[in-house]
Amino acid sequence: MRQVRIERLGHLGDGLGEGLIVPRALPGELVEGEERDGRLEEVRLLEPSPDRVTPPCPHFRRCGGCTVQHLRDEAVAEWKAGIVRHALAAQGLEARVAGVETSPPASRRRAVLAARRTKKGVLAGFHVRGSDEIVPVPECRVLHPGLLPALPVAEVLAEAGASRKGALAVAATLTEAGLDVSVTGGKPLDEGLRTRLAQLASRHDLARLTWAGEPVAQMRPPVLHFGRAAVVPPPGAFLQATAEGEAALVARVRALLAGSARIADLFAGCGTFTLPLAERAEVHAVEGDAAMTGALDAGWRRAKGLKRVTTEARDLFRRPLDPAELSRFDAVVIDPPRQGAAAQIAALVQARVPRIAHVSCNPATFARDAAVLVAAGYRMGPVTVVDQFRWSPHVELVAGFGLSHMPGGERE
Repeated sequence: MRQVRIERLGHLGDGLGEGLIVPRALPGELVEGEERDGRLEEVRLLEPSPDRVTPPCPHFRRCGGCTVQHLRDEAVAEWKAGIVRHALAAQGLEARVAGVETSPPASRRRAVLAARRTKKGVLAGFHVRGSDEIVPVPECRVLHPGLLPALPVAEVLAEAGASRKGALAVAATLTEAGLDVSVTGGKPLDEGLRTRLAQLASRHDLARLTWAGEPVAQMRPPVLHFGRAAVVPPPGAFLQATAEGEAALVARVRALLAGSARIADLFAGCGTFTLPLAERAEVHAVEGDAAMTGALDAGWRRAKGLKRVTTEARDLFRRPLDPAELSRFDAVVIDPPRQGAAAQIAALVQARVPRIAHVSCNPATFARDAAVLVAAGYRMGPVTVVDQFRWSPHVELVAGFGLSHMPGGERE
């Protein structure tokens, strides 16, 4: 047995001390366990941290969905702010963290559930961390109550269309019309399976059911509102994880770009930022998925009182907007995937776009791109951390960059 004093939390939420990874241990704690391959296992807590709390979810010890339910909320927020500060410091940058906006429990409106057939029946839930094992989570403290019915739906879908060899990935989204469910990893869709799935969709009152990208049933259009516009996203489309997280990001982006007349929204999705921004400015929305730009455009055309919105389906990794194209805009909002947007950031620098609102789900690639902007003469404003994936290691953020004054109207 070896005793270890925990020094800090790693970026995945594990305790780190004396060169070892200690799952579910907190900074300052003294623990004892067996050392195996750089990890401490069969851990016994000798001296608990004052920040340790009782995890609210009965599934916490086995489910891989949450990693820090045993840490008090204020300490979680500071840990996530620290992840952002550390990423920026690694690029030689300092920034003030303006705050951490944390979504409440039971607010997650989308999730990807795993479901499979077993010898005893079916299982649906989340994976054990680092394992293919599935943990049922009927009392999940993260999912919105309206999303919890997706668990039994995933079970019946697995019974109907999962093979014995693999698990279904059941992407469930809570919309204003009910559950929108998109399934991958199942049996090929034939007439018999199609009929059975349509019956299941009707029985469970799903707004829409899609199997391997092919629509099977739609009881009602799965509508979501972005600002004044009602949008029907394509199956499996990207959506901010919580309504509260989305509201925090949109509010900050709107504040950062207030007064802009012509805005480009890069990696626009279905219009999370485009449509609220169009209440005050003309917006050009660029997204690689044509189905998403189509949904955005249709939502704008149905809405009233919005300024002009144009859309473009374009792979911004292979063909970023060039400086000549960017010269039409006095502001840009950019919300790239986890890998960031190095090529597009380089073009923004060349174009000298006056104001940029940068949204990110990866502090490391955000810091890399921020360093390029700062080196080119942009000033970075305060960073707002948005914690939509409560109790997980996931971190999102938004910050403004400006050439003439601090973004958001904060002059130096």
